[in-house]
Amino acid sequence: MQGWMEIPTERFRLASSLGFTPSDVFRTLELPMLRAIFPGAFLVIFLICTTNFAVALTLGGGPRATTVELAIYQAFRFDFDLSKAALLALIQFVIGGTAALLALRTMVPSAHGTGLDRRRSVFGADSSALKIQDSMIVFLAAAFLISPLAMCVTHGVPGLFELPPSVLATTLRSLVMALAAAILTLSLALPLSVLLYALPARQGRLLEGLAYVSIAASPLVIGTGLYILIFPIANPVSLALPVTVLVNSVMALPFALRTLAPAYARVEANYGHLADSLQMFGWTRMRLLVLPRLRRPIGFAAGLSAALSMGDLGVIALFANPDRATLPMQLYRLMANYRMQDAAAAALLLLLCSLALFWLLDQGGRSNADT
Repeated sequence: MQGWMEIPTERFRLASSLGFTPSDVFRTLELPMLRAIFPGAFLVIFLICTTNFAVALTLGGGPRATTVELAIYQAFRFDFDLSKAALLALIQFVIGGTAALLALRTMVPSAHGTGLDRRRSVFGADSSALKIQDSMIVFLAAAFLISPLAMCVTHGVPGLFELPPSVLATTLRSLVMALAAAILTLSLALPLSVLLYALPARQGRLLEGLAYVSIAASPLVIGTGLYILIFPIANPVSLALPVTVLVNSVMALPFALRTLAPAYARVEANYGHLADSLQMFGWTRMRLLVLPRLRRPIGFAAGLSAALSMGDLGVIALFANPDRATLPMQLYRLMANYRMQDAAAAALLLLLCSLALFWLLDQGGRSNADT
């Protein structure tokens, strides 16, 4: 979506005036954008699937349904075999790192140039055939997503206002941690985006690859390493919340960096020479040129980081105790105790909080972004 929105609307108007067909527009405008965006999007989806263990954990796992992530959790929580957990974490890191290297090698820079920041107009959007096609795709996706969410809503609404105080306390704790993780993620992603543009190409790609190491490692991998590191000198449980915020912010960094770095590079490529000629440097350049043009990707990155942190069940599963649980961990405990109505209400609350965080932060970036 961010890639399509970055194509200047003047390119579509020029294509229309030249009589381009939808296939011509796709070949000349959209395909080059996808060539730059698709490897990163594929990497994100692949690594989310390989590093996620929450679904397998909540559905029971078992010998035939054990992923590497779930095996790390089992070795850690049930056997407390730190050597086995570390070995499995290394295997998981190799899988994710290999995928990251392949994606980085296939990425190419985007070269659409700049426009007049007019509102985007979708080429051929008035076609009835395209509307029917899009409606069918949206309906199928919605049917797949809404079915389990509808179960949470129908079973969770009756108990939403009867949740125990412990769930409400963990909700507030999770909200604070999600916002803190989003702020920390942006505090890392913005300077890294500036640095990536300033460095030579080879060094920039190396730094970008190092920034993606975190998502290749997964929260459980990083959490296992931190537990082994902290265990001899302090009680890891007492540091559960700050460690969770730190790891969640680092895990969201590749998503934010993939959103902000190309956008910042386009701003500098299109307006950097003009800003240099006006002697606009430092904070003045950031305040007057960069931040206004990065409002939309900043809001999207902040919303995504907060939502990911809100629903994370990685590090907290290793470090948490009953007094310092987050909402996802409390939800898992309710399910483990077969309190399914309370679990459904907690799931509904988690859904509402995650959607609200993403919507508020994303809309904050979109507000007046086209003016």
